[in-house]
Amino acid sequence: MDAAMEQVTEILKRRHHGNVDFTLISQAAMMSTMDTILDMVTKTLVGIAAISLLVGGIGIMNIMLVSVAERTREIGLRKAVGARRRDILRQFLAESAALSTIGGLLGIGAGYAGGAAISSLPWNFRLVIPLGTVALAFFFSAGVGLLFGVYPAVRAGRLDPIESLRHE
Repeated sequence: MDAAMEQVTEILKRRHHGNVDFTLISQAAMMSTMDTILDMVTKTLVGIAAISLLVGGIGIMNIMLVSVAERTREIGLRKAVGARRRDILRQFLAESAALSTIGGLLGIGAGYAGGAAISSLPWNFRLVIPLGTVALAFFFSAGVGLLFGVYPAVRAGRLDPIESLRHE
């Protein structure tokens, strides 16, 4: 390939009277440039996804903290009749996981709807979404819910039953 490019360069130089007013680019160089661009786009999308997960996780944590605050009397009552700290912890972790799982399912549905909309465009563009990627996204969203639900669940489990029952 290099020898052929050198020959083409010499021929073009002679035809252009010694001026090098042209550029030769090999397919390998173009592919390397495309790989670099796709790598940057991939890293950017990963960064955007990470920020989105962080924001979503913080949102779930805030919702769960509000839920703990609003249900303080219920938690106190449950603890007064024998519920253990781990029972309260499990309840709030389950709620957090359910919240994020529903969000994950809605996101998957939106992704499929967007894919169907793109595929219906007249560009002969067929979108393929691997099932493994969908499963990974689903379990990752549930994991984010569990991770960000730990603090509110621990906070709920640590509430004093007497103080909780007095809470207005």
